[in-house]
Amino acid sequence: MRPPTPTAAFFKKPGENGETVKSFDCDLQLHGPYAGGVSKYLSIPLLAEQSRLKGLEILVTGDIQHQKWFEHVNAHLIENQNGVYMDKDEKTFFIIGTEVEDHHRIHHLIYLPDLTAAAEFREKVKPFGILDCSMCGRPKLRQSPEQLSQIVSDVGGFMGPGHSFTPYTGLFSRYDSVAEAYGDQAKKIPFLELGLSADTDMADTILSNHQYAFLSSSDAHSAWPHRLGREWNRIRLKEPSFKELETAVWDRSGERIEFNAGLNPREGKYHATACNLCYTQYPLRDAIESFKMKCPACGGDIKRGVADRIKMLSDTPTGKHPSFRPPYKHQLPLAEIIQLALFAKSPMTKNVQSKWRDYIDVYKDEINVLIDAPESELIETNPEIGNKIKAFRNGLVYYTPGGGGKYGEPHLFDSQKEMDQFVLEAGKRSREKNKFSGQKSLKGF
Repeated sequence: MRPPTPTAAFFKKPGENGETVKSFDCDLQLHGPYAGGVSKYLSIPLLAEQSRLKGLEILVTGDIQHQKWFEHVNAHLIENQNGVYMDKDEKTFFIIGTEVEDHHRIHHLIYLPDLTAAAEFREKVKPFGILDCSMCGRPKLRQSPEQLSQIVSDVGGFMGPGHSFTPYTGLFSRYDSVAEAYGDQAKKIPFLELGLSADTDMADTILSNHQYAFLSSSDAHSAWPHRLGREWNRIRLKEPSFKELETAVWDRSGERIEFNAGLNPREGKYHATACNLCYTQYPLRDAIESFKMKCPACGGDIKRGVADRIKMLSDTPTGKHPSFRPPYKHQLPLAEIIQLALFAKSPMTKNVQSKWRDYIDVYKDEINVLIDAPESELIETNPEIGNKIKAFRNGLVYYTPGGGGKYGEPHLFDSQKEMDQFVLEAGKRSREKNKFSGQKSLKGF
């Protein structure tokens, strides 16, 4: 079992006189209670508490330019040093940051040196949008990516695109490259955030992406354990600080970002091309040429999926990565694994949450359970659930892909034979269901 400070493994970084750096598990995209579709109960104390149960050590504040959230953050965080803050229990670090929408609806993640810089950023963008309404946590600003980057640079921050490939608000929904979007400011962009529907293997099939660090973040709209930290990064820092985070995302030695962790892209709700009303999935060519992006099943709009958009831009073989690129670890939130083990309707049911808490009480945090704890101990704690965690670690999981705004569905199996049989039968059902549309089977996605 891992020691009580769960993600504090130490490493010696070569070439720096044996200087010690430490691994921190970070979720660098989430919201406060003033963005659309978020929990009204979000608060700094709640996020800090839940982050510790998840195993996260560094969070971003999110939505810092909203005046009420700024005041809440200022009241509930203590400045530590060097642009990092801590909750009043002094157990979770916070970096100041936000997410904004530009004049073409593209979303950008912004990280700032401290609350003083956040106040300065607010004043600079105030003329370009409404910042303080009940749904303005992620404000719509009448600025281009290039203009936003200049403002962020002026206040000493850095930025990059959020959920970069999603069809409505991702950078690649409109542009073919980061350079095209940010223009003369592109040289100041150190990273792109992958989003739930893409991973490193997919994003690196676009050669121009090889110059950027990749971040994977939850974009959590609540503090539920299957939302907060559903995607995260393990990053090596000399100390928690804004400057160290900035150094890490600019580093191209391969020694700072240790790995990305997140959902299998098929679980993302925009992975496959699909109708945004009935969620019927289509090959992109059929959707365009035969159906003119209108669903023949219900008449809804068909939305191009992340997988198809990346294929359109792909110019590099899958599996080819720049030398600094860390591995990507696919994750299922522990509550979803428990849900599958118990055949529960939701990861939020009382029984699932109770079993989730049983594991946390033993293993301190969820990341420990998913990645580090010995399988034999997990099975001893609860054989039914422990065996499902083992099955996930061994890759015995198949995803019915998500699309059109509906999350994909994971299926866990006790053996490869059982999984192969399920895939075969699912393919037959899919072909039968979709004869009229000329769709591919599930396997074809």
